[in-house]
Amino acid sequence: MPTLDEVPPGRKGRIEALSGPADLMQRLLELGIMEGEEVRVLTRAPLGDPIEIESTLTRLSLRKAEAAHIHLVLID
Repeated sequence: MPTLDEVPPGRKGRIEALSGPADLMQRLLELGIMEGEEVRVLTRAPLGDPIEIESTLTRLSLRKAEAAHIHLVLID
């Protein structure tokens, strides 16, 4: 199962699982990143960090280390 930091720009996926420390999990949930949500990777900074994503109601940027804790099922 790929993680969000491995997904190229333009691809969509459904969040299957979140992992990591409790404070990171809390922050992701507060930002609306939760299991079952569909997200699309919009862009990456030139060095790959941060990653801009779009979910149903919002756009946000995540650090690559944060995105590595978001496990996806890719949608074609």
